[in-house]
Amino acid sequence: MPDIVHVKYQQTGKSKSTNELGMREMQQKAFEARTAQYLLIKAPPASGKSRALMFIGLDKLINQGIKKVIVAVPERSIGSSFAKTDLKKYGFFADWEPNPRYNLCTPGVEKSKVTAFLNFLESDEKILICTHATLRFAFDAIDEKQLNDCLLAIDEFHHVSVDGDNKLGIVLSSIMDKSTAHVVAMTGSFFRGDSVPILLPEDEEKFIKVKYDYYQQLNGYNYLKSLGIGYHFYQGKYTSAIHEILDENKKTIIHIPSVNSGESEKDKYEEVNRILDGLGELDYQDPDTGVLYVKSKTTGKILKIADLVHDNQKDRDKIQDYLRKVSSVDDIDIIIALGMAKEGFDWPYCEHALTVGYRGSLTEIIQIIGRATRDSENKTHSQFTNLIAQPDAENDEVKLSVNNMLKAITASLLMEQVLAPNFKFKPKFPNDEDDDSEDDDNTIKINGFKLPSSQRAKDIIESDINDLKAKIMQDDQMLKAMPGNVDPEVINKVLIPKIIKETYPDLTDEEVEAVRQHVVVDSVIKNGTIEEVGDKRFIRMADSFVNIDDINIDLIDTINPFQKAFEILSKSVTASVFKAIQETIDATRITMTDEEAIILWPKIKNWIAKTGEQPSIQSFDPQERRLAEAIIFLKEQKRKAQANG
Repeated sequence: MPDIVHVKYQQTGKSKSTNELGMREMQQKAFEARTAQYLLIKAPPASGKSRALMFIGLDKLINQGIKKVIVAVPERSIGSSFAKTDLKKYGFFADWEPNPRYNLCTPGVEKSKVTAFLNFLESDEKILICTHATLRFAFDAIDEKQLNDCLLAIDEFHHVSVDGDNKLGIVLSSIMDKSTAHVVAMTGSFFRGDSVPILLPEDEEKFIKVKYDYYQQLNGYNYLKSLGIGYHFYQGKYTSAIHEILDENKKTIIHIPSVNSGESEKDKYEEVNRILDGLGELDYQDPDTGVLYVKSKTTGKILKIADLVHDNQKDRDKIQDYLRKVSSVDDIDIIIALGMAKEGFDWPYCEHALTVGYRGSLTEIIQIIGRATRDSENKTHSQFTNLIAQPDAENDEVKLSVNNMLKAITASLLMEQVLAPNFKFKPKFPNDEDDDSEDDDNTIKINGFKLPSSQRAKDIIESDINDLKAKIMQDDQMLKAMPGNVDPEVINKVLIPKIIKETYPDLTDEEVEAVRQHVVVDSVIKNGTIEEVGDKRFIRMADSFVNIDDINIDLIDTINPFQKAFEILSKSVTASVFKAIQETIDATRITMTDEEAIILWPKIKNWIAKTGEQPSIQSFDPQERRLAEAIIFLKEQKRKAQANG
C-alpha cells in the first residue's frame, strides 16, 4: 500500500556541520543553556545528545564548580556512547576521559557496582557511567546531600515517570528536592507512550528546555532525501506474509512481535527459523561472531544475518559485540530482533525498519524509526513498515484488531506531525500592513486565529504540542470519530477542547481555545500539501484547495485533520474488511452530546433545504447517519423537556 506519511528533506548538511568548538547544530543549542541547574534536551536519535552531554559536563566540571558527573543510561550497551572521546582536536577546551574503573556498564552483579558507586563518591575521580538500575540501587545506600554539587545526567529520560512504581522518578524528585545537584535529562522520544507524566508539573517547571526537532535533524543531513511510513496488512501467519515486503537488497532491521501479542506465533525461535527459511538456506554460522550466512533462494548471494532473538547469553554477547564494531555497509545485511536494537542502537546503514504487530507505545515507534534515520552514503530513502494483522469479520477478535489498526494509523499521523516542517501561525488582520520581515515561508497568517494570552498556554504550545496531540489522537472517543463518521466541527470544537481541559484543568476557557486552535491548525496544515502556482501559494486540505492568504479558522474547523490517512486505509483493504471496520466503530458509537447536536442542527437544516428530505438513518454515508441520529437525539431532548415542564 502507499505510504501514509512521506516526507522529503533538503540535504542542507546543517545538522552535521560543526563550529569552531567541534559542536553540531543541536549541541550548540544545548551548550548555550549549559549554566542551567536543570536542563532537558529533547532531540531525535543521531543528533549527538551523548556528545552534547560531554561538552556540558566538562564545562560544569571546569568552569561551574561542579565536582562530579554521573551518567545513567537505561541498559549496559548504551554505556559505550559515553566512552573516552577526544574533543580537543576538534576545537573544544578539554577531552572526555572517564576512568574505565568507573564505567559500571559492564557484566557483574549490582552489589559490586553499588560498592563502586559509593567508592566513586569518596574518590577524586570526576566521571562515572552506570545504568538506571545501578543508580536506583545506589540511591538506597546514600544520602541525597552526597550528590551536592554533582551533575546527574539521565539518558533516555522517557524511562522516568512519576508513577508510584517507577523508582527512578522517585529518586529524581528526591534528589531535586533535597540536594544542590544539577540535572541534565536527555531523550530522543517525544512521547512516553502512556498517560503517566515524566515529571510532576512543579518539577518540570524548573527545567530549561532545549528542543531540536526531527525535521531540523533530517533536513540537515547530507544523504537522506526522504522518509516513508507505511502499513502492510496480512491474513494468516505473518511469517508467510513478511517476504512480500522484505527486500533482501535493503539493509533491514526486523522486529518480530512480543509473544504476548496477537500477531505472535508463540514460538519466537521458530518464527526466526521461518523468516530465515523464506530468505534461503543457512550455509553456516560463524563461531566467533555469531553471524548467520544464508544463501538467498532468489539471487544466490550470501546474506549476513544477525539473530538477536535467541536467549543464549554467550551467543548474544558475541553477535552484539560484532554489531558494535560494524564499520562497513557490507558487514551485515539483516538484523532480526525482539526487544533489542531499538533505543541507543546504532547501525547507520539501516534503510528499512520492518516491525511486525501493532506497537502501543509511541516512544517505541519513534525509537524503531530512529534506527533507520541515521545519515549514510548508502541510502537516500529510509522506510518504516508496520506489518499488521488484517481484521477478520468472522473472528471474535475483530474489535481488538480494528482498535489496533486505528491506533497504528494514528501513530503514523503523529509521526508525520513530528517529521514534517514546523510552521509558525499568526493572526491575519484586515488590511494587514504589519512588517513581514521576520516572517518566512513557514509563517502562515490566519483570519480569526487566537494567540495564547498567557505564558502557561504559550509554554504548552511551544513545548508540549506533540505530547498533547498524542493524548488527543489516542483517546478512545477520538479513535471512533476519526474515520469520518463524526462531523469535523464536532471533532475540532467539542472533542479536542474536552481532552485539552482534562489534560490541563488549570487553563481558562480563553487559554483552552488558543491551545485548541493551535492543535487543530497545526494538524490540518501538516496533513495538507502546499503547492505554488505562479507567485501564489495554495494549500490542499482534505477536499479544499485554498489560497494560503485566504485561510481562516472557520474553514480549518470544517476539516477532519485525520481524513487523509483513512482515505488511504479505505483503498488499502478489501470492501468487506473496511465494512467490518466501520461496523465495529458503529457498534461502539460515541454518544450524542448537546454540544454536538448544536453544531449539527444548522447542518441538518442545510441538508433538508438542499435535498428536500431528512437525513436517513439507513444511509451508507456515516455523516448523513449522524445527522439523522442528531434529529432523534433532539426530539428526545424536546420530549424530556416537555415532560419535565
